[in-house]
Amino acid sequence: MMDRLTSMQVFVKVVEAGTLTAAGIGLGLSSQMVGKHLRFLEERTGARLLHRTTRRQSLTEIGSAYYERCKLVLAEADAADAIAQNLRATPRGKLRINAPLSFGAHSLTPALTRYMQRFPEVSVELTLTDRVVDLAEEGYDAVIRISPLKDSGLIARALKPYQLIACAAPAYLAERGTPQVPADLAGHECLGFAYWAAPPLFDWEFTGPSGSERVTVRSQFLVNNGQALRQAALSGFGITLQAEDMLREDIASGRLVQVLSNYGAPTRPMHIVFMPDRRPTPKLRSFVDFVVAEFG
Repeated sequence: MMDRLTSMQVFVKVVEAGTLTAAGIGLGLSSQMVGKHLRFLEERTGARLLHRTTRRQSLTEIGSAYYERCKLVLAEADAADAIAQNLRATPRGKLRINAPLSFGAHSLTPALTRYMQRFPEVSVELTLTDRVVDLAEEGYDAVIRISPLKDSGLIARALKPYQLIACAAPAYLAERGTPQVPADLAGHECLGFAYWAAPPLFDWEFTGPSGSERVTVRSQFLVNNGQALRQAALSGFGITLQAEDMLREDIASGRLVQVLSNYGAPTRPMHIVFMPDRRPTPKLRSFVDFVVAEFG
């Protein structure tokens, strides 16, 4: 039984070379073997593919259509081989990554050091900003986004939602009291996050036994950095609503106390986003897989 893909390759070479002899020389086959491949395809298709005389050859109508399709099949086979080779390739080169400030500094950076230890031939250039960057125009390989995604034509892999919790210092709670229900927050100093491209969010939403509960808070102090809000909370200035990852050690040590723990705190959708590419580089593929494993 002859290999159909090899026979297609021989057929394409015959068409492009002009004769069986020339095709055989190019492929390292005898004219007789080239003829066998052509007969195999003609028997398989049940149609003549070439008109052949002693002086010249020409494609039949079916042969012309078959020739074009064979070229596509062979191109896809080459692409499949290239993907397999890329999978075996060692990730190397520079990755340009963008992430939101608080998540990037507190959670992503420690993970990146582990990634670079695993792939020592990859270097990472990380920029941290809460504005939405343009991957193509600004030359980023991948970005982390903590917000609902717009339909942009980019590829997105979902990560674990970004979990927020409400916390305050023991000194603040001793002075001002501990809120028991979300509505109590209206009488407290709530440390506000100022977004780069949107108004500050003064509505904090929690989920309780009766469903969603939203309260409008007041903020004497607004800042666009989560670590700054954490420091303000540690100093006893108010209640902060920030990422659980960032506040976990402070809660464990008693420096901060979680409030409204009986209520579900807000979450934000989080994704890693990158440009569509039929053949992503080994460095990008390894990085996306790593981030999904770490934060998925």
